[in-house]
Amino acid sequence: MSVPKHIVSAATIVLNEQGELLLIKGPRRGWEMPGGQVEEGEALTDAAIRETKEETGIDIEIIKFCGIYQSVTRSICNTLFLGKPIGGNLTTSSESLEVDYFPLEEALEMVTWNNFRERITNCLEEEKHPFLVEFKSKV
Repeated sequence: MSVPKHIVSAATIVLNEQGELLLIKGPRRGWEMPGGQVEEGEALTDAAIRETKEETGIDIEIIKFCGIYQSVTRSICNTLFLGKPIGGNLTTSSESLEVDYFPLEEALEMVTWNNFRERITNCLEEEKHPFLVEFKSKV
């Protein structure tokens, strides 16, 4: 039997006190929410906090688990959280060419990669929590 090759990631929808959304502009996918792969032995929430700090310079507190997107054919599970900033300063990294907060409507227009906009809106609609979105195509 072969060893499974699954990827688990954690991303956070971070809203500041003005209701603006924290976005990063990545080198491959354009504007998106901060997030990335969960390391072996790491809690999902710890990964979401770490990835946000690494990609944006912002320290966050996780407020709520929102849901999961699963790509069955690619063996990827993306976990999504809501968070709020509690410190730090906006900073770019090798994974983020630009970082900033944007008004929600503007931010949603900026996010164009695959179903990332849908993920953000699902996280912002609390009546949908927790959600599980499974798809079998290569998204």
